[in-house]
Amino acid sequence: MGESLYAARERRRNAVDRTRSVKLGLGVWALIVALIALVVLTFLPTPYVIQRPGPVYDTLGTAAGADGEQVPLIRIDGAETFETAGTLDLTTVQVVGNRERTPSWFELALAWTDSSRAVVPLDSVFPEGVTSEQRDERNATLMVDSQHEATAAALNELGYDTGAEVVVVEAVEDTPAAGLLEPDDVITGIDGADVTSAKQLRQTIQDAGGDTIALTVLRDGEEKSVSITPEKHTQGDVTTWLIGITLRTDYDFPIDVTIQLDNVGGPSAGMMFALGIIDTLTEGELNGGENIAGTGTIEADGTVGPIGGIRQKLYGARDAGAQYFLAPASNCDEVVGHVPDGLQVIRTSTLEESLDALEVIAEDGDVAALPACAAS
Repeated sequence: MGESLYAARERRRNAVDRTRSVKLGLGVWALIVALIALVVLTFLPTPYVIQRPGPVYDTLGTAAGADGEQVPLIRIDGAETFETAGTLDLTTVQVVGNRERTPSWFELALAWTDSSRAVVPLDSVFPEGVTSEQRDERNATLMVDSQHEATAAALNELGYDTGAEVVVVEAVEDTPAAGLLEPDDVITGIDGADVTSAKQLRQTIQDAGGDTIALTVLRDGEEKSVSITPEKHTQGDVTTWLIGITLRTDYDFPIDVTIQLDNVGGPSAGMMFALGIIDTLTEGELNGGENIAGTGTIEADGTVGPIGGIRQKLYGARDAGAQYFLAPASNCDEVVGHVPDGLQVIRTSTLEESLDALEVIAEDGDVAALPACAAS
């Protein structure tokens, strides 16, 4: 006997109900899995931190002092100073995350889609075994050193005698210098030539190619001669000759330059500090009244060196209203293809090149012809 119409309808209805039940169950499980994944992505530790644009500070302007009051970022005593205009901005990078709390995977995903941010390995910013406090202390020391080098570079450019002395901080144990050089020895000569900078001393050691060098040092006011044979170190294809000392350079500045900038560390503001000092000490407007930003380490001889986080600094400068950005030539590979609209990047390797670029800008010259970054 055939199936009744009612029974057939019930069978079809039951089949539809079972299908709906299965789909509903699958949907519930998919929702549960998604919620679990979201919780994992939110709370699971990650091996990365995020770099983003940090505050921008005008070296010609003011900054908050230790008591919160606004004070000149650069203050000079003992020499005539002049009015300035426009800005000479130093740029910074903020790091989101540390070893105690890394960004979530969700935060990383958002950062990966933001051209002004960068996701970098945790170990590259917070090395294993180094606490956040130790990192901050090291960066504070680098900032102080960069201020000294910037002051020396600026005053040397202006013709002042900065009285540089290269001083031994430490002679490392089991190295050629151990037992021959002591902390606070002032190195005044090498192979008969005057020592004028730590950079020159290191280069002379390299040029000796392993031959014994003769150093003249002042120890407790007494001159001594020391002969040391450098030790060869090879890493990959690079060979260096080392005697095993750490150095600092002491200066006897003829005028007092005070740089007030709290809560910012590292050496990357050096070039902009130097430009700010020069502008303050010279008549006229070094930047022609324009808004100019930049970055770069600096040495007393005016050499501009590479820094980290330049892409974030470009965006920070643009957002602060800068029209031009002075970038170290050694960072150009990171600049190409990442310049935000409205900002012209100018390549520089020395303080002199930076000053030349500012002169073109100040005199309404051909800024399009200024050196730009190109991929190597």
